[in-house]
Amino acid sequence: MALLTSISRRLESILEWVLIVLMILLTLNVIVAVSFRIVGDSLSWYDEVAAVQLSWITYYGAGLAALKRRHIGFDSVLLAIPMPFRMVCVALAEIIVLGFFYVLATTGWEVLQVLEGDMLVSLTWVPVQFTQSVIPIGGVLFITCELLSLPRYWQMTAKGKSLEYADIEEEVETEMKKAGNA
Repeated sequence: MALLTSISRRLESILEWVLIVLMILLTLNVIVAVSFRIVGDSLSWYDEVAAVQLSWITYYGAGLAALKRRHIGFDSVLLAIPMPFRMVCVALAEIIVLGFFYVLATTGWEVLQVLEGDMLVSLTWVPVQFTQSVIPIGGVLFITCELLSLPRYWQMTAKGKSLEYADIEEEVETEMKKAGNA
């Protein structure tokens, strides 16, 4: 379990930095585009690039949310289900989610093959395969993050505790210890 926690924390840090860089680049893209538009010289490529950046932020952000188990869920409903049926529901939900993202990843890969040779409309030197590679990468990333977070989620659900509240309690304990040592 310690190895999974270590891998999860490392991946969480990487994803956070990737998202920070992507958001900074998107912000710069929009600022540059607005600046050019104000002086009366619009850029032809900014809208297409911003759309790609936004989709990358969405996919990588979804992976981070899966790693932290922060997607919309129904923990209160799930925890109200009596044991052992609760764990059957968790297993079934995980199978459905993992299956969906497996289909997304494999279909995304097939789409990349179809897009071979296509280039962006406004930046004709950028392959569409590159911009759309986030689909299979995002699918695999989501599966990886879901599997890394599953043992802890399984354990907390079996104990009848919400993972979200457990995380909050851990953060409060950590801060209390820091305050006590200061």
